[in-house]
Amino acid sequence: MKIIIGIIIGGAIGFAVGYIGKCATGTCPLTSNPIVSTAIGALIGALVARYKKKGL
Repeated sequence: MKIIIGIIIGGAIGFAVGYIGKCATGTCPLTSNPIVSTAIGALIGALVARYKKKGL
């Protein structure tokens, strides 16, 4: 359950970065496409949720 929540939160943050932080030239791989940034954000959210120590 903790990993699913991390995926959802990470995906939402990644989508926000991809949608709001658009690159002017379109060459930035993370911010040029909201779908790619959502996938990367979900992956990072899952990793953070998986390896976060208890009590922090």
